Amino acid sequence: MTTEMAALSGLFPVDKTLERWLRNKATEAAILDDRTTRLRITHEKVDELFANPLTADRDAVYAKQLYLNLDTLAPYVSGPDSVKVGTPLHELAPQHIKINRAYIVSCTNSRASDLAAAAKVFKDTANANPDTPPKIAEGVQLYIAAASAPEQEAAEAVGDWQTLLDAGAQALPAGCGPCIGLGIGLLEPGEVGIRDAQTYLASPEVVAASALKGVISGPDTYEVPTNWSGIEYGYGTGAEPTTENKLSNFLQQMESLIERVESVENPKSEVDILPGFPEKISGEIIFCDADNLNTDGIYPGKYTYQDNLSKEDMARVCMENYDPQFDSMTRPNDILVSGFNFGCGSSREQAATAILAKQIPLVVAGSLGNIFSRNSFNNALMGLEVPRLVQRLRTHFTLPSNHTKRQLTRRTGWTLTWDVKRSLIEVQEGQGGETWTEQVGELSRNVQEIIAAGGLEAWVKAEIGKEAAAANT
Repeated sequence: MTTEMAALSGLFPVDKTLERWLRNKATEAAILDDRTTRLRITHEKVDELFANPLTADRDAVYAKQLYLNLDTLAPYVSGPDSVKVGTPLHELAPQHIKINRAYIVSCTNSRASDLAAAAKVFKDTANANPDTPPKIAEGVQLYIAAASAPEQEAAEAVGDWQTLLDAGAQALPAGCGPCIGLGIGLLEPGEVGIRDAQTYLASPEVVAASALKGVISGPDTYEVPTNWSGIEYGYGTGAEPTTENKLSNFLQQMESLIERVESVENPKSEVDILPGFPEKISGEIIFCDADNLNTDGIYPGKYTYQDNLSKEDMARVCMENYDPQFDSMTRPNDILVSGFNFGCGSSREQAATAILAKQIPLVVAGSLGNIFSRNSFNNALMGLEVPRLVQRLRTHFTLPSNHTKRQLTRRTGWTLTWDVKRSLIEVQEGQGGETWTEQVGELSRNVQEIIAAGGLEAWVKAEIGKEAAAANT
């Protein structure tokens, strides 16, 4: 999940909870013959890990520090249709939002502990009403899929899996499925689900309770926090500042200021362009005015594992879940511009290759999802982050307040030219409009090589071929 938060790697302090988990896995591996972990997780290796635990240096410097007071957390529900929208459960429950389908699935959830939490909702209801077996609400379908076969076996062993089945849940194969539009349980138009429906994300307990009652709600044991005024969070550590960390923060700010001044006084040198690589890329801007446009919006999940789709078919369905009119509005060599956090969501690389199939060579956004950004370069799609451009487009193309429907995709008449050699973009805001420039990140020679080769896989094959040829001479 570190990658989902836009980091390339993440380091976490090890604690007693992790140690207990590792000890259990080491014992399992030693006792059970079918465990493949016996060489990787042993009590000796756990001893070694906790004898010298990974910790940060006292004088470590961070780009940003954030704190969250866990004592102020309350159950939240994300949605509709975006994980960027979150509402406390006690504010959402009184709205009695009807649900059609509920899912306790996915590879980052549906562990045995999650299934146990969901089963407990039905068990508690049964204990409170011993004469009436708990069943999911009429008109609701509940689907369950364990994260893996061993997790399902663990849930079956303690009876949690059967409890959910007895309540009316429908079992799906372990692993991924409905999240990426595969298998049974997919939602229909108008239901709480995909595109013209609404989707919410919540904890296993909330999903189970909502399936039981037919509306978004919490379990009967849930109590609204007393005097709750919101989650306490912010920059820093949340601790009282000391003279030492005040001085450290001041020095970091001064170093940052010096770096900014130096970057202005010493502009970037020209980039070394690979022979045959275009020094400039130019095209008309086609604007998809949306933030958090996820990979399912770019390339629908129902096509993800259809390996027989041609390049032309991929181009045709590109952006289908975001705007069905996108296919007819775009032209070869357009430059796609969208809002912030473009390409968030799942890691499907077809989100990048489908855009390339549309013959769009460059994506520009306020910010790019980290996984999408990496997938783009790996598949020879170029991307830039230019927040100013998004702001200018939104200012120029803002619809009147009496407009009820925004235009999802727009041909702007604006052109963007990326001077790769000078790491500079020039935007012409339509015929007779303003022209402005902005410095952007460098496209290094090694990235150019990957793009010129047609992607990372093709580049690796070519390099292996070179080595093999050299070895044979």
